[in-house]
Amino acid sequence: MRNKKVLVIDDEFIVRVSCQRVLETDGYTVVLSSNAIDGLKLIEDEGFDLVITDLIMPGMDGFELLKLVRDRWPSLKVVVMTGYGTTEAADKSLELGADGFIKKPFLPEELLSIAGKAGNDYDYYGEL
Repeated sequence: MRNKKVLVIDDEFIVRVSCQRVLETDGYTVVLSSNAIDGLKLIEDEGFDLVITDLIMPGMDGFELLKLVRDRWPSLKVVVMTGYGTTEAADKSLELGADGFIKKPFLPEELLSIAGKAGNDYDYYGEL
């Protein structure tokens, strides 16, 4: 999925910037959003190949965002990331149509791996 446009949605500044640095170093174009509402507007206005979203955020959470993305842009790839990496969170993400799941904190290599695998025709879930 290199040379693709990625939207990273997370309420934590350091997580957004860290993801941006890792992904841009590997050739991705990265846009950042601090919340799901603004993220949805960006998806509508700019279009993306991949969305990487936090699960737990103020206002609209990652599950709600995933439901809306699946309804409006069913082919858009979505990876859910969370510090609450439970089996239930991974299962619910899968049920809602996520293309991947990654638990924070993660290594740069793990982020690049899941971003690349999300572009394939199978789901990928990181270590829980």
